Amino acid sequence: MSEFSLFKNFDDLDQESKYLAHKAKEAANHAHAPYSKFTVGAALILEDGSVVTGANYENAAYPSGMCAERVALYAASAQHADKRIMKIAVVAKKKGGKELVPASSCGPCRQVMLEFETNQKKPISIVMQTDENTWVIAPSAASLLPFSFTKDNLDIHHKK
Repeated sequence: MSEFSLFKNFDDLDQESKYLAHKAKEAANHAHAPYSKFTVGAALILEDGSVVTGANYENAAYPSGMCAERVALYAASAQHADKRIMKIAVVAKKKGGKELVPASSCGPCRQVMLEFETNQKKPISIVMQTDENTWVIAPSAASLLPFSFTKDNLDIHHKK
């Protein structure tokens, strides 16, 4: 399994990761989070350099909301179906706050990232803040789900 890359400060990240984190922070400003007051933004970059963003959108009927990562992933699929996703940055902040707070993708978002990764047959790097100053770049969605469920699990009874 590939190693995670840890960075003690935001400024230590590569330029592309910093750019995506800034775009994700901008996206978080558009989050609809009246219940949790926890705004999340995601920004992904495609193989052609296009950037697609998403923000979390909560709903009074809680399961009806959507995480920022999935908003960005689904938007990328709808708008750029033939382009591979290279990297995604996910950031969070308290509603009205300026400083980012540590956050990592939830299980369902990790599973959706894995589905995209499996379909494109190439890994997607994930950039996240792990504590006040430390950042991590995961080499793939698969690295975040070591015992994952993929389409191969569905075909298990059909294989010879």
